[in-house]
Amino acid sequence: MSSATTYTGLRVVELTTTIAGPYCAMILGDLGADVIKVERPGGGDDARSMPPHRTTPDGRDESAVFHAVNRNKRSVVLDLKTDAGREAFLRLADGADVVVQSYRPGAADALGVGFDVVRARNPRAVYCSVSAFGSSGAAAGLPGYDPLIQAFSGLMSMTGEPGGAPVRVAASLIDLTTGMWSAMAVMAALVRRDATGVGEHVGATLIDSGYNLLCHQIIGMYATGEVPGPLGSASPITAPYETFATSDGWVMIAAGNNGLWARLCTALDVPKLLADERLAGSAGRVRHRDEVHAAIQEQVGKRDTAGCLALLRGAGVPVGPVHDLRQAVEHPVAVERGILVGESVDELPLVRLPIDDDTAHYRRPPRLGEHTAEVLHQAGFTAAEVAGLAQVQRPPRA
Repeated sequence: MSSATTYTGLRVVELTTTIAGPYCAMILGDLGADVIKVERPGGGDDARSMPPHRTTPDGRDESAVFHAVNRNKRSVVLDLKTDAGREAFLRLADGADVVVQSYRPGAADALGVGFDVVRARNPRAVYCSVSAFGSSGAAAGLPGYDPLIQAFSGLMSMTGEPGGAPVRVAASLIDLTTGMWSAMAVMAALVRRDATGVGEHVGATLIDSGYNLLCHQIIGMYATGEVPGPLGSASPITAPYETFATSDGWVMIAAGNNGLWARLCTALDVPKLLADERLAGSAGRVRHRDEVHAAIQEQVGKRDTAGCLALLRGAGVPVGPVHDLRQAVEHPVAVERGILVGESVDELPLVRLPIDDDTAHYRRPPRLGEHTAEVLHQAGFTAAEVAGLAQVQRPPRA
């Protein structure tokens, strides 16, 4: 399933907003599927209003968040709270292989676009629900956003410096991984459909994604009986495996085993550390992390970043600079890897999927409702029906 042509001819109808659901549908679109994004009248996807924004050359206000997770899609505006809009959606779903929705549990059913309704009309459809806590249990229906789940799952309690306030991971880690899990669930269901001829209801939740990201911390807690806390940039499994300040910046040193520890001590000329029997193994270095860090920091701080990198790389010690975002994205490695893609210098760039596939094509995200008439005509709607739908769209909310 790695080829962008894998899902050519596959039709995905998307009823999602913000990041997790749109990212799921975007992955399928990047792999060749025709993704029809159904948006509400007025503002459309909530992400369209999320900062940061930029003004495009033709004067539009464009959200970077929306741009990041909605390429390779066509936008259709339908008001699902009207009979005509709901029926139009269902007619699109009649010809869909996949439906992805991210309403709160029960909301899609209340609107008449839930799994049972879609399945009754199109038994082959794979229906994917993306939610915060799932549709049943103590937290079912609670609102869920990425930072809420980072806090709830325990991730935030382990992020930041010891003694400091809980810190959110800057990346929308929970949303993006939930989108990935949702896409994998859809892919697996499509394979099963090849054998059975019947679709099914699959999904993924933000909370499950959060717990899964913490898999080795959870197991480690039960192995030791200790609840992990924040370690800054350090790791609980080995040391030194953290950042150190140079005279003009920062470096990350990952001396994760005994051999690398020996190389590090030799390169920095600290034989007393290498001779210290307390530090002979990773467990000992973790126990005495503060002492190890102070001794290494003393030596690293005498050098600038370039000199430290040259010294340690020359000794075979894993080390790297701590880049800011612009330095990272404009580094030759990112350029060589083709991380940023796009169609035009007038458009914001796109961040490609981390899949090596030269056949992938990336189209800019759609304007709100840009493809409404096109998609509806292709689905068999007459010009009069399309015009009628436009007339019954609900007015924008104040």
